[in-house]
Amino acid sequence: MTEVKSPEVAAPPAAVPDELTPGHARWHGLRPYAPLAALVVAAILPYSTVNLPGIFEGPLNSPGTLQLLAICLVFGGLAAGYDLLFGRTGMLSFGHALYFAAGVYGTDVLVTRFGLPLWQAALFTIVGGTILAALLGAVALRTVGIAFAMVTLAFAQVGAIVVARDFKLGDGRGLTGGEEGLPLDVSGLPSALVGVTNTVNLYWLALAYLALVVLVVHRVSGSPTGRVLAGLRDDERRIGVLGLDPYRFKLVAFTLAGGLATAGGVVYCLIVGGASTHVTSSELTLSLLVMVVLGGPGTRWGPVLGGILYMYLDHRLTAFGTSDAVNNLPAILSRPLSQPLFVLGTVFILAVYFFPGGLASLRTRLHPLLTALHRR
Repeated sequence: MTEVKSPEVAAPPAAVPDELTPGHARWHGLRPYAPLAALVVAAILPYSTVNLPGIFEGPLNSPGTLQLLAICLVFGGLAAGYDLLFGRTGMLSFGHALYFAAGVYGTDVLVTRFGLPLWQAALFTIVGGTILAALLGAVALRTVGIAFAMVTLAFAQVGAIVVARDFKLGDGRGLTGGEEGLPLDVSGLPSALVGVTNTVNLYWLALAYLALVVLVVHRVSGSPTGRVLAGLRDDERRIGVLGLDPYRFKLVAFTLAGGLATAGGVVYCLIVGGASTHVTSSELTLSLLVMVVLGGPGTRWGPVLGGILYMYLDHRLTAFGTSDAVNNLPAILSRPLSQPLFVLGTVFILAVYFFPGGLASLRTRLHPLLTALHRR
């Protein structure tokens, strides 16, 4: 019997995993340097004269744009520090604004009312704010859950009351300025930080603060202490079973976050040129919570992006709401669009609905679509 042989069909080429493709391997080799490249780009940004109409009111190197960017950078760092509590340790604090306000008012009072040089005022303020966080945290951490959130809120409200009372000094002057706030006495500041032309130096100072916070949070998260904090977030009882003291580790995270917030208050005071009572409000802490959730809690860059985006929208939507483009719309549209909080709330709801993991989850959610487009 004659044997019939089937024709040989060439096997399809084996699929090469994405990890072995040259482009993917090259990107993974350069990925560790991406934060450094972003830092360099942000540092040389003030030298750019690019004008982005509708995004900023003037060129990138204009004082108004640089001040807005500096405020966004400060709150990006502030959100990253708050994420050390909320996203990485699982502690919901409603009083984090207290330590930021301590940095703002501490610097302003020591420079304006007591005439201290800036470096001394900043040093005393940061040390004092860190000690304050340690003392209040030692009390608040005796509670857990919603009780902890309420205790931190109570401490923050006490701070707001102290600022509003405006206790009088021996010469009759108010200590904090009360509801009117306290303008910063620029005569006691270095000349490099005074004047519109030196706004670029304040921008670099804000950028340095953001880089410092990201570095500290990243180092802590990658250390054995950071792994214990992650364990506390997931299941505190397991940490206790291992023989570790959860209270001590939570106090370390609380104190460190408070110290970073105080340092941010020092920088913010220099940028805005004074202190106002809105930094003592509980709304600021709620805003920090929104920033972290918007960016992605527990991620490296999510809270930073969330803080920057939130503050940018908060400032730009105010100008957008009073623009002619909004005023010329029908009343049913112009009235809600003229309210920045309404627009911010809508953006936040849509972001949480479509991207529950925050901005940090965009890459994961869009990866299948980008992969399909790349293959096509």
